[in-house]
Amino acid sequence: MPSHPSNTPGILYVVATPIGNRDDITLRALNTLGHVDLVAAEDTRHTGRLLAHHHIKCRMTSFHEHNENERTPDLINRLKAGSSVALVSNAGTPSVSDPGYRLVKEAVINHIRVIPIPGVSAVIAALSVSGLPTDSFVFIGFPAKKKAKRLKQLKDLAGETKTMVFYESPKRILTFLKEIISIMGDRYGVLSREMTKLHEEFIRGLLSEILSSLNARPSIKGECTLLVTGCQENKEISIKTVRTEILKALEKKESKLSELSKIIAKNYGLPKNKVYDETLRLKRKMQREKHNTN
Repeated sequence: MPSHPSNTPGILYVVATPIGNRDDITLRALNTLGHVDLVAAEDTRHTGRLLAHHHIKCRMTSFHEHNENERTPDLINRLKAGSSVALVSNAGTPSVSDPGYRLVKEAVINHIRVIPIPGVSAVIAALSVSGLPTDSFVFIGFPAKKKAKRLKQLKDLAGETKTMVFYESPKRILTFLKEIISIMGDRYGVLSREMTKLHEEFIRGLLSEILSSLNARPSIKGECTLLVTGCQENKEISIKTVRTEILKALEKKESKLSELSKIIAKNYGLPKNKVYDETLRLKRKMQREKHNTN
């Protein structure tokens, strides 16, 4: 992959790198990184450690969200002059919730060949072991940082029927879970944390259960990939789980049946009258069982 003649543009390689375990990299990616003229890395120190682990030496330049606009023209000029460039992010596939979109777009506009070197992707890795429907899904990536914009985003997604995949930082995951529950109801989800690393973890259950699990910890570490069931799938799961919630509420005897049914119906996105009928049925069943034991 040496430089091309000056009248022939070089090639931009979009190279996927590990999301944790350094051995999760393809032979083709290693070969590419070892032969290009330049590696454009989100963090040169991070990529340097990966390259050193695989005994690769190459020229690098930093390319991240804060300098992407100013560095893109220089990289395009290098490519036009015949240099080959490998684009890498800190983890996973560049331009997918990572820097790179502008560079790839400009390369396409300038008729520069762009070649993907596929590999690990956090969204696909999480989906593959989630147990949630994977025939179709919606990848949202990182939600908006501003609360008002984020809440609107969630409201717009509330009716989505496909499995939804979000990225979120450990610092914001608790707040984000609360917001999803308040807008979409207490759906079933899977939280993937520290994938491919030593402390890899998958927390499955209702979002409220995932929230409780995280709340009980002194700290939360590692980038989080959160999968949430779509609207239709959630209703199917809710029918199976809502009875447990009703029984818990009936045992506490804190609310009237109508009020209790209203709260549970809202949390699960179910019709109030359907939940009320089920609540009434379960209450009568409890009364009969209590009568039979006396």
